[in-house]
Amino acid sequence: MIIADLAKLPGGTFPARRWGRGLVGQGPQPIQAKGFSMGYSILEANGGQVPWHNQEQEEVYFIVQGEGQICVDNECSPIKAGQAVFMPPGKFHQLTNTGSEPMHMMYVYCPGGDVAHWRQELNGTLPPAGKDGIPPLPEGAAPQWLGTEPSPKL
Repeated sequence: MIIADLAKLPGGTFPARRWGRGLVGQGPQPIQAKGFSMGYSILEANGGQVPWHNQEQEEVYFIVQGEGQICVDNECSPIKAGQAVFMPPGKFHQLTNTGSEPMHMMYVYCPGGDVAHWRQELNGTLPPAGKDGIPPLPEGAAPQWLGTEPSPKL
């Protein structure tokens, strides 16, 4: 039996002001699975973000603690602890902590595997919304973190 303990996993910090740790999946995750990936992230208060991106996998975010704004495709909505949201494959999405406390969330995507937006964010090449074939953010969306500075304070 393998038990992944968040209190004992170092995780990593992302430039858009969030900490994350993969729990289940392929690669360096403590629990290996091919069919899905699961992880835990904490978005800093007042603007911590999972920036505008898409991926081939379907995905669900579950908000454990805090509140924010979720944008999927051309819609934005408030989201808070106890709520989950589904992102269909290929649809652009962004999660922003709009609250004054950290937002804790879990993500699950399947099939498991690599998602390019993590590497793009870490190396400063995440494409901006509205340019080079990337759709613009929906009306009313929090500003996208662009990779040159910490994400905006809201």
